[in-house]
Amino acid sequence: MTRPAEIDEPTENAWTWTIAALAAHTGWGAYPVLGRYLQTVTLLPSMSLLAAGSTVALVALLITVRPRLELRLFRSPLMWFFIAVLITRATTNLLAARYTLAIYVQLITLMTPFLVVLISATVLRERLPPYTGRAIVVATIGALLMMSGDLNQASLGLTAQDWLGIGLAFVSSLTLALYMIIVRRSASHHIPGKSMLLVQLSAILLFSLLVSPILGEEWQRWLTLTPFDWLIFAAFSLGVLFGSNIGQVGALQHLGAPMVSSLLAWRLVSALVFAALLLDERLTSPWQLLGAFIVLITVTWYLRRQRDNAVPVA
Repeated sequence: MTRPAEIDEPTENAWTWTIAALAAHTGWGAYPVLGRYLQTVTLLPSMSLLAAGSTVALVALLITVRPRLELRLFRSPLMWFFIAVLITRATTNLLAARYTLAIYVQLITLMTPFLVVLISATVLRERLPPYTGRAIVVATIGALLMMSGDLNQASLGLTAQDWLGIGLAFVSSLTLALYMIIVRRSASHHIPGKSMLLVQLSAILLFSLLVSPILGEEWQRWLTLTPFDWLIFAAFSLGVLFGSNIGQVGALQHLGAPMVSSLLAWRLVSALVFAALLLDERLTSPWQLLGAFIVLITVTWYLRRQRDNAVPVA
């Protein structure tokens, strides 16, 4: 999820780029589903999956886009902090999908805009957008309803493994919020979005290649993949890590961050559909459906209000 410097000007091809933004959000919505499938059904080791996916996306980026890597970027301490945030985000996001439902992972990710404005207001002393508190309360109520098929269950029906996955998802969302703030502030340095994507994929690839042997992961599992498994991996690597990233960069350039952010709730819809098709994970009670509706409406309303006020919260 990269944001280049030259953005925020709509073009005459607004509808084309709106479709591109929706496609990118669809891919990112499917990401935890694809990652969960490849880790829990195909049984691929997590770091090997991250390394292989990043390799495919990086090769595709170098062949089709050919971004320039500006060495001056690495002279900035902010860039090294940015890389650490990227690695933490990618690792926790993938591992979260291993331990809990993909729908829950995407649900926590959907709360990222609230984390962005809270961190910006607390650390950077920026003005808190109106209605933030009320939107957070309502969205949290919806999230709790989604994670509880039975309101009489004190534990919300979650296992210890679910809580681990949700915790990882929260850490992932927190680092994503930091990522967004860093990228937004780096716009003044005129860093191209595709260059940042090159740094992102390269850093994640190197980290996962180093960590995989330390964890003793067995790469032989890749030799047992079925054609359908390879199709899912292609969707994961080419479709999301490359395609959704490129689509999002283009949409941000032509539509601007507020407009692209206002479509963020579509990711939950995407996660719900793909989770039902691939993993047979679905919302089963009226309370869960009500919760999903509340979250979708609240996040969409909040982000569109910020878009109208030209406040890019994601």
